[in-house]
Amino acid sequence: MKVQRLRIAFSRGEAASQMSLLELVRAWEHAFRQAGLPLAYSQGRRLSPQISTASPLPVGVTSACELMDVFLTERMDPRKVLDLVSAQLPAGLAAHAAWEVGLGASSLQSQVRWAEYEVVLPGGQSRDGVQAAIDGLLSCSTLPWRYERESRVRVYDLRPRVIDIWIEGEADGALTLGMRLRAEQESAGRADQVVAALGFPEPPLRIHRRRLYVEAAPPVVQAYRRLGEPQAD
Repeated sequence: MKVQRLRIAFSRGEAASQMSLLELVRAWEHAFRQAGLPLAYSQGRRLSPQISTASPLPVGVTSACELMDVFLTERMDPRKVLDLVSAQLPAGLAAHAAWEVGLGASSLQSQVRWAEYEVVLPGGQSRDGVQAAIDGLLSCSTLPWRYERESRVRVYDLRPRVIDIWIEGEADGALTLGMRLRAEQESAGRADQVVAALGFPEPPLRIHRRRLYVEAAPPVVQAYRRLGEPQAD
């Protein structure tokens, strides 16, 4: 029986950047069990830990701002949970804060609105050329996009998922971009796909998520605020 819901802020460094979502959840589950914490499980055919993450990261992306909700079967001091679980986390994962969230509150993913990324482009790109590519993408009203992954193909409009892109600086001949992309459940942008849409065939040298914006307004209010916004497929 779920009696408490905690939200945990954590980071994912290089050592954990190749984890899939399933591997990430398993790592957290293992850490909770090793710490002796009362993790809640689903009551279906297969027992699953009651752990949910906000806007899961693609493999290879690091982050300083991840969020996760976890349900417990006993009430505990969030600070104690943070201390106990931190000692059991594998290399590359670090928990930074924990606080209580109401059991009946909306799901974490439904509250996420956008994410901000730091993206390092491959070297050899001119600043003027990159700025022209950014201006061209942002001036588009639509941007039909095709994304292939293994045997799955998705066709959608990428443009509504891009809020803003800007050049932040240059180091060792490589430009760094800032990107603010939608991260909603029904409409999320991927930084690597945006880089490809800018016309750069080589993948980014680094993608790092540095901010997640969570809007705690009720779903009906969020829906009202979205009226008139472009809708992605």
